[in-house]
Amino acid sequence: MDQWCRVELAEEPGDDVDAECRALVKKLGDGGWLRYCVPAAYGGALESLDVRSLALIRETLARHHGLADYAFAMQGLGSGTITLFGSEEQKQRYLPRVASGEWIAAFALTEPETGSDIANLEMVADVDREGWSFRGSKTYISNGTIADFFVIFARFGDTPGAKGVSAFILPRRAGGTFEVVPIDVIAPHPLATLNLDCWTGSNMMIGEPGMGFKYAMATLDVFRTTVGAAALGFARRALDEATGRALGRKLGDGTLADNAITQSKLAEMVVDIETSALLIYRSAWVRDVLGRRNSREAAMAKLHATDSAQAVIDKAVQMFGGLGVTKGCVVERLYREIRALRIYEGASEVQKVVIARHHLADYRQ
Repeated sequence: MDQWCRVELAEEPGDDVDAECRALVKKLGDGGWLRYCVPAAYGGALESLDVRSLALIRETLARHHGLADYAFAMQGLGSGTITLFGSEEQKQRYLPRVASGEWIAAFALTEPETGSDIANLEMVADVDREGWSFRGSKTYISNGTIADFFVIFARFGDTPGAKGVSAFILPRRAGGTFEVVPIDVIAPHPLATLNLDCWTGSNMMIGEPGMGFKYAMATLDVFRTTVGAAALGFARRALDEATGRALGRKLGDGTLADNAITQSKLAEMVVDIETSALLIYRSAWVRDVLGRRNSREAAMAKLHATDSAQAVIDKAVQMFGGLGVTKGCVVERLYREIRALRIYEGASEVQKVVIARHHLADYRQ
């Protein structure tokens, strides 16, 4: 895949992020990489979702092109709940088109007033003879401006808390009001707020009513590890750039690489990267090989990999000096791209809560 990335992925992002992301989804589909986002029965490369493969692909894509990693990841996350819990009809309709890149997927969970507090979602779903209707807003929805369909989580019925949340498929062409408000962020992505008062067909609930919270958490468990892998790819690229800078930058009679402080920074970067890799691929191994839920391991992998990648990239920027904060420099782009990974799919603070809960539960047994 590394060679494919060198040939197929342009180094510099374009001005139209929506158009570029659509083109990247098609390119990833044509290259066969999106087949790893769905099971073999629906056009996929492997019998089931394999976290190790997803992580390796994301690590490689992120090292070369952040938006390509994003495009790949969202095809998996956006369709993951259908893969894990959808009906056969839903899988047959949506997953082959995800694998080919024909349809772009999105995962619509976050709301303006809830953030990480998924149990208190406010979007309402109702059912009548015409099908399902939705009222409310979602925000910071990746692929919000370009998705062909959304896996959306909404409150159905009178049950409070997590047990009142259900999962649905919402096509882009839903009837009624489907307002999309783009969000501009420091590393441009097709991000948006969705203001909905719309309706769709009656066969769009995923799985059973009241199971949306469980479905969302199980989907995130699969893909949270791969967020760490993307951070690892960013960090590896930063280390490559910093090492090249250190070896090539003159300092006195030698180079920056001869300086003890520089060597200390490089050593810290190497240790952070290798530690992250061990945590990431252990988490993937627990799910793929042991076949058990890996919430604790995924939380550890995402927390360490994203936080340490931020530190690695910051050190790389420092080695470049003024050039490191100049637009067009690779480490400047990495500096902007890494920051969101410590927030989405569970912020670092949320991961600490997950880790601590599992740790305390082990001691209480």
